[in-house]
Amino acid sequence: MISIRQLDFAYGSRKVLHRVEFEVCSGELVSVLGMNGSGKSTLLKCINGLLQPAHGDVVINNCPANQLSRQERARSIGYLPQNIQPLDCTVFEAVLIGRKPHLSWQVTDNDLAEISRILSLTGLSAYAERSTLHLSGGELQRVAIARTLAQQPSVLLLDEPVNHLDIRSQIDVMALIRTLTLQLGIATIAVMHDLNMALRFSDRFVLMQEGQVRATGGQEVMTAENIRETYQLHVVRHELDGIPLVVPCPEQEPSRRKFSLT
Repeated sequence: MISIRQLDFAYGSRKVLHRVEFEVCSGELVSVLGMNGSGKSTLLKCINGLLQPAHGDVVINNCPANQLSRQERARSIGYLPQNIQPLDCTVFEAVLIGRKPHLSWQVTDNDLAEISRILSLTGLSAYAERSTLHLSGGELQRVAIARTLAQQPSVLLLDEPVNHLDIRSQIDVMALIRTLTLQLGIATIAVMHDLNMALRFSDRFVLMQEGQVRATGGQEVMTAENIRETYQLHVVRHELDGIPLVVPCPEQEPSRRKFSLT
């Protein structure tokens, strides 16, 4: 479990997070949602220790994160940033890099076995000897996820994990994240922009507005009213074959202009 308790953060005089608080249990996938500038990515960086909160605590399995050494924190928290650059190496080598918090002066048989296990879990075994420079966007994202899992974290932080992928790859990657969260018993926090992907794959949601938590909970908090207030946009909620959907429904359609070429 990870608990975020009364977290505050500011860039100089500009307050970005204010008393942010929620919990994520093992095996849960929680999506953090909100407009650009609402503090979502900053929140992940504060949880990961890349930024130092002005107030509040991050508690992982009943241990305050600020009491962990850098190596202990790397073993506890896996962090996948927005932009992933391919390394000039094989898939196996790229994933092996994730074992760094566990490595001593040499790679052990246990390390190699763990990498093989992670490659199998992420469907990458057949790609082990392939160069990461020759992968598609979806395949590269799976490698990045596998590298993060090689740390054997209890908490997984994902910053916009599917925004740059095509729709098929988005579904594949989110389904993989959901499966691994359950199978490995990880507490996963994902910053998401696509509400429909979040609704389809997440257990719970944190709606953020201007650095504060507007609402947190399961499907019951993802109401048209809460979404409208969070995004300043009218929406309607539907279900299609049991899959929840959010459809933008602006109050007034923009005028359609006619253009002519001369």
